[in-house]
Amino acid sequence: MMKKNQHIVRHPEGWAVKGAGNERATRVTSTQAEAISIGRGIAVNQGSELIIHGKNGQIREKNTYGSDSHPPRG
Repeated sequence: MMKKNQHIVRHPEGWAVKGAGNERATRVTSTQAEAISIGRGIAVNQGSELIIHGKNGQIREKNTYGSDSHPPRG
């Protein structure tokens, strides 16, 4: 299975969980918190990254699950 980063983005019906490069949403929820929870579960399962976008579309937060090719120092 190919690892796809999961994005949490605005959707006309609330918030969506979308795999990177996908046109369609994996899931659509009414709250961002619910979308984050679902996206985190998928990212952990796949060992990929969860990228959370704010209301304005800019990246607000990134979390990596699995092996990180560039871990932080310290």
